[in-house]
Amino acid sequence: MNLLERPSWQLAILSGVLVGISYLPIKLGFCIYFGFVPILHSWIINNSKSNFISGFIFGIIYNIISNYWIGTNSGAEFYVVMMSLIFAVIYLSLFWAFFGYIYGLIKTSKNVYFILPFLIVVLEWVRSFGPLGFTWGNLALTQSEYPFMLQFLDFTGTYFLTFIIIALNLIFYLYVNGNKFLKLNIRLVIFILITIPISGFYRMGNIPPISKSIDIAIIQPNIDPNKKWDYNLRKQTIAFMDSLYQDAINMGPDLIIFPETALPSYLRIENRVREKLQRKVNQSGIPIIIGTVDREIDSNGIKSYFNSTMYLSPQKDYLMYDKIHLVPFAEYDLIPNFFSPLAKLNLNMNRGIFKKGNNYVNFRLNGIVFSDLICYESSFPRYARKFVKNGADFLIIQANDGWLGTSAGPFQHFAQAQLRAIENRTPIVRGGNTGISGFILPNGKVITKTSLGKQVIIKESLPIYNAGTFYTFYGDVFAAISFVIFLFVGPVNCLKK
Repeated sequence: MNLLERPSWQLAILSGVLVGISYLPIKLGFCIYFGFVPILHSWIINNSKSNFISGFIFGIIYNIISNYWIGTNSGAEFYVVMMSLIFAVIYLSLFWAFFGYIYGLIKTSKNVYFILPFLIVVLEWVRSFGPLGFTWGNLALTQSEYPFMLQFLDFTGTYFLTFIIIALNLIFYLYVNGNKFLKLNIRLVIFILITIPISGFYRMGNIPPISKSIDIAIIQPNIDPNKKWDYNLRKQTIAFMDSLYQDAINMGPDLIIFPETALPSYLRIENRVREKLQRKVNQSGIPIIIGTVDREIDSNGIKSYFNSTMYLSPQKDYLMYDKIHLVPFAEYDLIPNFFSPLAKLNLNMNRGIFKKGNNYVNFRLNGIVFSDLICYESSFPRYARKFVKNGADFLIIQANDGWLGTSAGPFQHFAQAQLRAIENRTPIVRGGNTGISGFILPNGKVITKTSLGKQVIIKESLPIYNAGTFYTFYGDVFAAISFVIFLFVGPVNCLKK
């Protein structure tokens, strides 16, 4: 029996497995180039109803394998974590189900193959919007181990790579099925397949000239986030962080980076803790950027909390950045009074937890401009774009993936930083509580990175380039064009008939 002759549900499961294992930490990213063949075959030969079911099954398997880490969050009770995982998997799978259904409605003999790459691009683009926007499962993330395949992201963003991946799956499918047209033009196909990686290797070695450099130390304390806010351990935690801070000072960097929510303290409010940090900054002459929680009380006594970062520089007042894109259900209740995974932490917070910031803040050091992304924000290209467009020479990412242990989450999160670096041709420094911390060049190459779950301080000289690309200034033009083509080739043509 031909493999593609199996029932649709089996084809959906097979594709789900092949696509799912393409993501880190399993280093099988090449599977993505043929992993869609079974599900695409099922969509091509079946009707809308069948495509909805097979798309949903595919989404379930694919997301359980690639995004299982959602269910490893140690910061919430088991039932909350399981609810989060189930909800996320179902939500993400419905995109594949509905788009399979739509494809069944609009496919014709003329567009049956042509429309598929545009369809998947539109799926990923649409899925990135709104409070439940999710870019973690984008197909480009599977290629972080092959940076030569990512070098055109500075023009097109991640969505063109999605287009290429689906197109190659289609080519493989047509070739296997004996498509005469493809066989006649196989030389052209081979040429295209060779050109992309070769041009990628060339561009990796042709980074713009270095304008400056800056020595940066990253503190990775490896503190259990479930214990950090334990009041009984507060003094011990602050003392431990102070000792690491002194070790970092002794390395003599130009800048020291702490991870997200580094201290169990509201630094802006608790003057004693902040002033102690400021004295060390003044004495050493080395500025620091440190993650903190902030709190404001309005005239009615209502408290608002922010996931923030604070920049302390010698003999100057502090600067603050408040996280703009919060994690739904974890940092705030998308549905009021639904559940709050962070409620069990002793933060003395009301229901609703964090409030989002509104300002894109730049920091300055010796003529170098930099900005900070806080954890989840780094998975969304739009925020990195905005910061670089506003003048940032390099980006910092502060994270706390300690909630996720040694799951796939931290590995994929670091890979997101590589994509942001290439998109904007800007160096990125990532500092995580438990890892993975490291330094990334504008071509996605990693200079240094730490192991996961280790207490360590690393220092590197970060080269500074002229950041900014076509993608930085114009964004997801390719995705928008794909959306227009999809509408014209699909729904619009169907309406004309």
